[in-house]
Amino acid sequence: MLKTTLSLVIVLLASSASHAQERLSVGGCDIRRGTLCPNLNLNGAELAGVNLMNSQFTRSSLAGANLHGANLSEANFSSTDLQGADLGEAVMVRINLRGARLNEANLARADLRNSILQNADLRGADLTDTVLAGAYLTNARLQGAKLLNADMQRANLSAAHLDGATLVGADLQGANFTRASLIDVDLTGAKLNGAIFRGARTTGCIGCPDRATN
Repeated sequence: MLKTTLSLVIVLLASSASHAQERLSVGGCDIRRGTLCPNLNLNGAELAGVNLMNSQFTRSSLAGANLHGANLSEANFSSTDLQGADLGEAVMVRINLRGARLNEANLARADLRNSILQNADLRGADLTDTVLAGAYLTNARLQGAKLLNADMQRANLSAAHLDGATLVGADLQGANFTRASLIDVDLTGAKLNGAIFRGARTTGCIGCPDRATN
């Protein structure tokens, strides 16, 4: 009787492990912390809440994927396609998104502290209440992006393109906008103490310093 019970338990455990493995594999990618999934097509993947810390998805495509609330801290998503993806409330501290395509993506309330977004495409993205403190956004494309109440303290936005973006209520203290394009940007209620606007283009900007030369 005992042997029969133990055999049944082993079979059930093996079956559960097999199903768990199936659930954690998407498009040939093992969905786990530290996984290596470069150059894969994961468009529309359902990955809400997963732990992908320290993972690598370079040059993969996750357009329209659901990564809401996922943990992507210190992961490498450089040159990855995340167009229209849901990254709302995701934890993305020190993530590498250099050259990534994030246009029209949802990044509302995500934590992107000290992230690398150099040359990233964030046109039309929703970054409402997003934390971008210390983020590296040089030459990033943020035209038409929503950055309402975003925390961008000490963020580096030199040469970034923010034309038509909304930064109402954003915390921009110590942010660097050197040579950035801020045409028709709305900075109503934004905190600008210590922000640098040297050489920035501010035609039509609401709330920008009168002389963008500091």
